[in-house]
Amino acid sequence: MKPKASKEQVSEVIHKIKSVGLTPDVSSGEYQTVIGIVGDEKKIDFEQIKSMDGVLDAIRIQVPYRLISRSYIPKDVLVKVGDITIGKDNPPVYMAGPCSIESYEQLYRIGREVKEAGAHILRGGAFKPRTSVHSFQGLGEEGLKHLQAVGKDLSMPTVTEIRSEIDVEMVAKHSDVLQIGARNMFNQDLIEAAAKTGKPILFKRGFSAQIDEYLSFAERIVANQNRNILLCERGIMPLGGGFKSQTRFTLDLNAVPVLRKETPFPVIADPSHGTGRRDLVLPMSRAAIASGAHGLMIEVHDRPQDALSDGAQAVLPEDLKKIIKVSNLVHKAIRESESPFSSDVSNGSGRA
Repeated sequence: MKPKASKEQVSEVIHKIKSVGLTPDVSSGEYQTVIGIVGDEKKIDFEQIKSMDGVLDAIRIQVPYRLISRSYIPKDVLVKVGDITIGKDNPPVYMAGPCSIESYEQLYRIGREVKEAGAHILRGGAFKPRTSVHSFQGLGEEGLKHLQAVGKDLSMPTVTEIRSEIDVEMVAKHSDVLQIGARNMFNQDLIEAAAKTGKPILFKRGFSAQIDEYLSFAERIVANQNRNILLCERGIMPLGGGFKSQTRFTLDLNAVPVLRKETPFPVIADPSHGTGRRDLVLPMSRAAIASGAHGLMIEVHDRPQDALSDGAQAVLPEDLKKIIKVSNLVHKAIRESESPFSSDVSNGSGRA
């Protein structure tokens, strides 16, 4: 719309879009309103839209993920989780905790240590999507209650995975951030149900998904009126027929700068799943922050040999402290190199 377009002119355009069965996505800035169109754009005449009062231009965005592209949202999006601001030039955010919530005592014990190590958000799995039916499947609602209680006791926001759309309301009741895991990246109904809660969505890339596919499914979150998206690179399947990898997955750090270039949303890296090896979490954490990640998700267990799931990739709390310290130094060095004359460079100890 034109910078001085009236509310009535904006309403007329919205009415026109709705009249042909499409959904408007309205972004109102300080000086200008931009209206996105959700649905089959062939149903609407762009030349007719251009001629309406108050319209500056009508543009067809060429990429398939129109509503989350920088062509539509040019400025970086900041995502708030409690008092934490994620994105743009803010210091990295660290999400840490056990793969699986095993008990209140276990989660509190580990949660207290990850907070002391410098983590901002407590992670823990209540519903575990596992390959084998014989593996630990999580505590379910009991685990969610433990997560909420420990998060409150430690004054830490929480994040946990949703496995099914029927669990969305229950998980949203107990957690501050809803995680959609790699196995569910293609689950349209789950994505849309989670988006409608309005809560921040940590959206993990599927381990066989191309970037275009990944962003096209992430777009469904914005299409359901939710811009609180945290994109997460968690590793893809090793490429090449018959290629034997030394790691569980290949952490695709190419994806981090690509996602930052293509979209305005914060990007999180998961070096725990991306490698499957605790000895590689530190070097890949450094690399992820250097490549532009806004934060890290790291699995932590104080007794990894006894963990009910993914013990091989869980770092000890003292290792997490070192990872956070080194990652903050990397972030600071990059900020200083990009802003050589800035006297207000964060040391990673505070948050916006």
